[in-house]
Amino acid sequence: MKRYFITGLLIWVPLGITLWVLDLLIGTMDQSLLVLPATWQPEAWLGMRIPGLGVILTLLIIMLTGVFGANFFGQKIIDFWERQLTRIPVVKTIYGSVKQVSDTLLSGSGHAFRKVLLVRYPHPQAWSLAFQTNLPDEVARMLPEEHVAVFIPTTPSPVNGFYFYVKKSEVVELDMPVDRALKYIVSMGVASSESGRGSH
Repeated sequence: MKRYFITGLLIWVPLGITLWVLDLLIGTMDQSLLVLPATWQPEAWLGMRIPGLGVILTLLIIMLTGVFGANFFGQKIIDFWERQLTRIPVVKTIYGSVKQVSDTLLSGSGHAFRKVLLVRYPHPQAWSLAFQTNLPDEVARMLPEEHVAVFIPTTPSPVNGFYFYVKKSEVVELDMPVDRALKYIVSMGVASSESGRGSH
């Protein structure tokens, strides 16, 4: 009975969590329908709520924003609004930090998370997966030896973690793609390697 119960859990838990996440995402994106006038909303002329219509509207808004921001006129307007935001004390700090991170991670032009490293953390006898990020010039000038900036994500949520400066001689660079390292972190090391072999 216990074996059957565990087998059932192994089938339903991943499926249930996947459906829950999808429902959360679709429900959140459906909130974009609220920007439409009441008479334009699908429920007004269909007489029923259809989940997912907000996803289409959200994707359409994102695409149109991208088209608008990619041309010369759109860039000028976006630059104008960004200059206005940077004049507001608290908003300047939040928006500037978030924009810098998103530009680095999404544009592909930055150097964030380009290398997967092994670093000794949380004690000298342990190793942790880490990602090499950018080392500020001001910090590099103050350190006596060559260091690298590393981000050590937490498991199973890689969006949280620790940011350290480590001696370059004390890190091990891995021949591993970033996405595979993230898969190991999210799965808490349970995910199998693509080669089918376990860790050595």
